[in-house]
Amino acid sequence: MNDYQSVREGGAGLIDLSASRGRIRVTGSEAVMFLNGLITNDIKNATDSSWLPAVFPTVQGRLIGAVRILRYEDGFLIDTEAASLEAVLKTISRFTMAGDFQVTDVSNEIALLSVQGKGASDVIDAANVVGIRATHTGEEGFDVLTSEPIMEQLVAAGAQPVTPETFETLRIEAGIARYGLDMDETNVVTETNLDDAVSYTKGCYLGQEIIVRIKHRGHVAKKLTGLKFESHETIKAGSIIKSPDDKEIGRVTSTTFSPKLQTTVGLGYVRYEHLSPGTPIRVDDFGGSTASLPLIRGSWYGDL
Repeated sequence: MNDYQSVREGGAGLIDLSASRGRIRVTGSEAVMFLNGLITNDIKNATDSSWLPAVFPTVQGRLIGAVRILRYEDGFLIDTEAASLEAVLKTISRFTMAGDFQVTDVSNEIALLSVQGKGASDVIDAANVVGIRATHTGEEGFDVLTSEPIMEQLVAAGAQPVTPETFETLRIEAGIARYGLDMDETNVVTETNLDDAVSYTKGCYLGQEIIVRIKHRGHVAKKLTGLKFESHETIKAGSIIKSPDDKEIGRVTSTTFSPKLQTTVGLGYVRYEHLSPGTPIRVDDFGGSTASLPLIRGSWYGDL
């Protein structure tokens, strides 16, 4: 069984996220107050057993970084893409002189591994490690935070190492956007399909007025969606998406060939009026259609 099959067909794959993501530790008696004023979700809902999704927005409601937050020891651990680590760290660190609030980049001290696939729980149990339930592939999965070298332990317990190339395919199929590829500082939060990262009942935070205003308006002008093409050929990120009558309606951000769907699939931004699943599109000489996310609903959703 290869690494793709180990994740998609009932086994377990091991993904090393240590370098592609960064980790920030936040402590201090005023950590909750400061963080709640900077993120879209309510930090009071963070626990030590599951990730809380959130976004650090600008005052204009645009993305500084998409993050996951965990109560960790005597404070919080913030996990984000490596591409947004510096900006998130800078955003938080400017408040360290304002009160009891300490911020430390622990990316090189704490590794992040993830076991993905229907068999992930068996691997976690056999390896006798603590896992935080999380998906990066649309399949059942667990993240493991560790300061010890335990990859061999997880492999011995049945996890198949997954290459970065295979992981890219898995995450696109799962409809999971990456900062720097599918979203960046030019995007308004509500364009990026990060709906579970926003609380509309918490107190004030930076950028809240814009984000709430867009919600009450009804919809954004464009939104990240799935794409399915009638081709096996490579389609370049950045390609213009057009309607059948040759009008420009969006752009491609990521593509891959899906072994399970046996066609090229991708993510991209499409204008609101063309978002309905099955709407015909064209990219260069290739036809296709929009598709709801995730493109593949795996064991994470209880469908298998």
